[in-house]
Amino acid sequence: MTDSPAGAAGRTDEMDVAELTRFRRDLHRIPELDFDLPETAAYVERVLGALSCEVSRPCRSCVCAHFDVGGTGCTAIRADMDALPVTERTGLPFASERPGRMHACGHDAHMAMALAAARWVDRTVRRDPGALPRNVLFVFQPAEETTGGAKTVCESGVFERYGVDRIFGFHVWPDLPAGTVASRPGPLLARSSEVTASFTGRSAHIARYREGRDALGAAARFAVGAKWLSRKLEQEEPCTLRFGRMEAGTVRNAVAGSARVEGSLRVFSDAMFDRACAELDAVARTAAGEEGCEVELGFSEGYPPVVNDPALFELVRGALPRLEEVPEPLLIAEDFSFYQRHLPGVFLLLGTGTGTPLHADTFDLDERVLLRGLEAYRRLLTTA
Repeated sequence: MTDSPAGAAGRTDEMDVAELTRFRRDLHRIPELDFDLPETAAYVERVLGALSCEVSRPCRSCVCAHFDVGGTGCTAIRADMDALPVTERTGLPFASERPGRMHACGHDAHMAMALAAARWVDRTVRRDPGALPRNVLFVFQPAEETTGGAKTVCESGVFERYGVDRIFGFHVWPDLPAGTVASRPGPLLARSSEVTASFTGRSAHIARYREGRDALGAAARFAVGAKWLSRKLEQEEPCTLRFGRMEAGTVRNAVAGSARVEGSLRVFSDAMFDRACAELDAVARTAAGEEGCEVELGFSEGYPPVVNDPALFELVRGALPRLEEVPEPLLIAEDFSFYQRHLPGVFLLLGTGTGTPLHADTFDLDERVLLRGLEAYRRLLTTA
C-alpha cells in the first residue's frame, strides 16, 4: 500500500475504508451475546467462505479461517464477536436491530478489521503465491465479555493443528487519538478477579445488642481494612482492590445477622494476586473476629493479565514504525490473555479519539481509523 503511487494508494485506502465500513455496520446491526452468536458467526462464515482458505468451527461458536501459503510457521489474528446487553442510544441509521443488545465495546470493529485482513490475504496469495512468508489463521471467538471464550479456543487444539506460533489482536481505544496504534512490552492489561466477602453473625434487637453478632460492623471493618491494604500494595506495583457494593441486615433497629461485600481485584502478576488474596483473607478474618462473626471470602477465576511477549513485541516494534508505547499498564481485563498463556502474543490498542467510553450506550467510532489497524495487520502478516 505504501509503495504505490499517491493516487493509487489513495484509491486503495478509499476501497479499504468502504469495505471496513460495510463489514462493521452490517455486524453492528446484529449484535449477539456470549456464545449465542448464530447470525454473527454465519455472517463471518459467508465472507470467509468465498476466500481461498479452510473455514472451520473448532469449538462452540468459534469460526476460524486458515490460509496455507506454504510458509514457515503460522500467525494468528484474533477478533471477538460478542456484544453487550446494552440498549443502544446512538440514533445511527445502522443502529442495533436487536433490542437490549449493542456492540458497545467495538467488537464489530475488531471483526471488520480481521475480515478485511482475510480478504487482503486472499487477494495477495492469489496474485503472488509466495508473497507471504507465513501461514495465517484468523480466529473469530465468542464470549470475550462474559466467560472467556478465548480459553475454549485454546483448549480446542486449533493452534496445534495449524502450527500457530504467534498471535496478534486489537482493541479499539477511545482514550487514544484517532488512528494511533499503541501497546507496551510486558504487562499491558490486568488480571481481574471478582471478590465476595460474606459475613455471618447473629441478629438481635438493638435494645439487646449484646446478644447479637454484628455482621454489618464486621463488613464495615473489612471494607476499611481492604482500602488500606490496597493503598499499601499499590506502592509496590500497579494494582487495585476496591469494593463497590455492600448489603446487610433487614431493619434499622436490629443488629445485622448477615452482610455481603462485593468488589474487584486487579493485578498484573500471579505473585501479586496470591499475595493480595492472602493478605485480604487476613483482613477479613480479623474483621470478623472483632465482631464475633464468621466469614467466607471468595475470588472468581477471572482472566489472567495481558502480558505481551517481549521478543515478539520487538518484532512488532520493527514492523510498525509509528507504534506508540503505553506508559503504564491499564487496569482493565481482556481474555486475549488466555492466548498469551498458550503461545507468544502481542495485544494492541487502536485509538478512536471519540471520548465516549467503551460500554456506553452512545459509543461509536469513525471507521476511517480502522484503516490503521488493517495496515498494522498487513505489516505483521508480511513479517517473517
